[in-house]
Amino acid sequence: MIKNLNPNLRLIDCHEATHAKAILDILNEAIINSTALYDYLPRSEESMKNWFAVKRENGFPVIGIVDETNKLLGFASWGTFRAFPAYKYTVEHSIYIHHEHRGGGLSKILMQELIKRAQEADLHVLIGCIDATNQASIGLHEKMGFIHAGTFKQVGFKFGQWLDAAFYQLNLNTPHTPVDG
Repeated sequence: MIKNLNPNLRLIDCHEATHAKAILDILNEAIINSTALYDYLPRSEESMKNWFAVKRENGFPVIGIVDETNKLLGFASWGTFRAFPAYKYTVEHSIYIHHEHRGGGLSKILMQELIKRAQEADLHVLIGCIDATNQASIGLHEKMGFIHAGTFKQVGFKFGQWLDAAFYQLNLNTPHTPVDG
């Protein structure tokens, strides 16, 4: 699905052949320079093959925003929250914006699309795991209706300090007829 946002930006579905390198660049910049990801080392190009394979196999979206030159400015996706059957209506999402384009409202656009697609996919809960010092991401989640569901204290260690992981949750009105099994 492609949707017009304004004359210069488009919301797209990302594809491995076209977007893997740009997604990798965005992720690796966040790994190296922030606590948005609790990884230590940049990911390899090879890792993106598995990342996209998991997304395809599970029907998980990879949504991007591109400018008029088709440069990927940010992306969003979701994945399995926990690998037990009863969690089938819950996913953990992530949104990453290219470092040169943060603070311009792109995360909100991506979050709105994630929520819309989660409803269309008959999901019930979106979970965001956010470094507790990331006030921009926490603020976005709260503005979008997410509630603080808990914080795991000192579960990560990066840049010489203990990190707290805050969990934010949005309950949707879907699915209309959930089933066991």
